[in-house]
Amino acid sequence: MEASMKQLQNVELDELRAHFRGDVILPSDARYDAARKVYNAMIDKRPALIAFCTDVADVIVAVGFARENELLLAVRGGGHNGGGLGVCDGGLVADLSRMRGVRIDLESRTVRVDGGCTWGDVDHATHAFGLATPSGIISTTGVGGLTLGGGIGHLSRKYGLSVDNLLEADVVLADGRFVTASPKRNSDLFWALRGGGGNFGVVTSFVFRLHPVKTIVGGPTLWELDQSEKVLRWYRDFLPSAPHELNGFFAFLTVPPAPTFPEALHLKKMCGVVWCYCGPEDKADRVFEPIRKFGPPALYGVQPMPFPMLQTAFDPLYPAGHQWYWRADFVDELSDAAVALHAKHGAQMPSMQSGMHLYPIDGAVHTAGNDDAAFSYRSSRWAEVIVGVDPDPANAGRITDWTKRYFDALHPHAAGGAYVNFMMDEGQERVQATYRGNYDRLAKLKRKYDPQNLFRVNQNIRPAA
Repeated sequence: MEASMKQLQNVELDELRAHFRGDVILPSDARYDAARKVYNAMIDKRPALIAFCTDVADVIVAVGFARENELLLAVRGGGHNGGGLGVCDGGLVADLSRMRGVRIDLESRTVRVDGGCTWGDVDHATHAFGLATPSGIISTTGVGGLTLGGGIGHLSRKYGLSVDNLLEADVVLADGRFVTASPKRNSDLFWALRGGGGNFGVVTSFVFRLHPVKTIVGGPTLWELDQSEKVLRWYRDFLPSAPHELNGFFAFLTVPPAPTFPEALHLKKMCGVVWCYCGPEDKADRVFEPIRKFGPPALYGVQPMPFPMLQTAFDPLYPAGHQWYWRADFVDELSDAAVALHAKHGAQMPSMQSGMHLYPIDGAVHTAGNDDAAFSYRSSRWAEVIVGVDPDPANAGRITDWTKRYFDALHPHAAGGAYVNFMMDEGQERVQATYRGNYDRLAKLKRKYDPQNLFRVNQNIRPAA
């Protein structure tokens, strides 16, 4: 039976504080409302206490306190998760946001990243050396959440997912043990971490392989909305045959009223592709030639830029504190019927920040098999996400309804499961569909590493019976 704050005694809290170096925030604290907030303002939960961990020892203490007092436990890294899985009602939040160290080893070309880092922290450190590792598309995204779900982003076609570049992880387990997971140490746990979400422990640091990425050629190409079917069919056929150094995600979007866009396009609904080419710059013109010629686009915004510039491009559009509702699917093939449905629903975007993205997961992602790690959709070509976003709580219902209608229309054309980082609370059946043939193995490993399901504020894998 889970405890609540009312059942905890002062002596227990004094014991926690005696062994905990970070701050412990209670509902009576003036900082409580700020501390419990997560990226998605649609999530409004009230934990019994929030423990801001400063180091691994603090994480061990927080996990032990939750376990011994039968408290629901949520683990928060960057706090960016759309489903709000970094917070819970009535339980303990172990917040890692003060654990932000990044250390580069140039000899081995690796980077060790603490569990509270965002990808902006990593890019800042690695870019100085002309290096990068695959991450997402927004720099404020937490390293932990994105990586444990797989890690799809601008560099995926060339260098794979974040989990394909993960070399080891330090983990605090449910029983308080501190272990390292790698191909040679606790290899079964390492397999589960690479896509299994936060089900198996608290990852306090990650070690990633780095690649030579400094200046990329990228940016958006935009077309009129009435061209969306034509553009999407072209994109569907063009990208899989393009060099793996070229990544581009398709989007339905409303052009932000920002100086980087022509004023005539401000607040106009359009379709487009955001490109990232990480190959030799002297070959970029040839790679982009068919892109420049198709349409041609109403806006051709492709240019050389530092990789972190592309990584931060969406940050101003999506600050923390907006209402979010998203649904997602993996997609094997984009049929003409699916394209027509995308054109219909994409044209009905209910707010400036709402949209649909198709992220490619071919190229280097396909060099591994579906059972080589917990991430099980290697054979799919796209990760589709439909996002309803608006700063005004009054519009929460409107953006949610649009997202659900869009998803319901396209889901019959999808592969079945979804990228866990894009899922809301959608039930156990969807979780199992996401892990497919890997689910039974994951459930057995859950029984081994977390038999009491302490780590269940996530897309939960239940321990095998």
